Amino acid sequence: MDTLIKNGLNSDLYWQPETVPEADESDQKLSQEDFFSLLTEQLANQDPSKPVDNDQMVAQMTSFSMADGISQLNEKFETFATSMTSNQALQASSLIGQKVLLQGDVAHMASEGQGVSGVVINDATTLNTKITIENESGSIVKTIDIGTQPAGNIQFNWDGKNAAGDFMPAGNYVIKAQGNVSGEPQQLVTAVNRHVDSVSLAGSSQGVILNLDGDVSVKLDDVIQLGG
Repeated sequence: MDTLIKNGLNSDLYWQPETVPEADESDQKLSQEDFFSLLTEQLANQDPSKPVDNDQMVAQMTSFSMADGISQLNEKFETFATSMTSNQALQASSLIGQKVLLQGDVAHMASEGQGVSGVVINDATTLNTKITIENESGSIVKTIDIGTQPAGNIQFNWDGKNAAGDFMPAGNYVIKAQGNVSGEPQQLVTAVNRHVDSVSLAGSSQGVILNLDGDVSVKLDDVIQLGG
């Protein structure tokens, strides 16, 4: 060692004695090799007058093989699920800055007079169909009369103005639609377009989460239509 130091040589560059890694006590899984070792010991120390039944040995080996196979299959499925979720998040990132259509009646205007759009989901022909826009206080700021409508999705756009033509402030607005179906007044289902601000990866249990304007988060699976 003195010679190595005196000559300015680094002893770390020379071959070092191999060390046996210590066993990780946290790994308590019984491997196939461990199973066959135990089985061999069992056969070697069995009572000669009462040997182990062949069917019992086969059953033990089959049970272990099945358990080991299921464990490996579960690990592969977990890896696959994680990969799928990551791919979904990557694809969903392209939605940032875009609009998505979601079933519901709450729309959000990020700025004054921005306006909102959406769809009225109509299962049958309706008469005297009207769309009302309410502010957060529950007051109606605008009513849009769209008359008679056949069954199908009805596109609508609100320009962000009240009945007097004044631009409404930023905030949340409730969109409601109603009409007469077979002579009876009926509330119709609505869907609104929301702006995607960001995307989050919540994990395999929840999948990809879209963070929308107005501090609202929804699952990617809740999206009815992209764009709008």
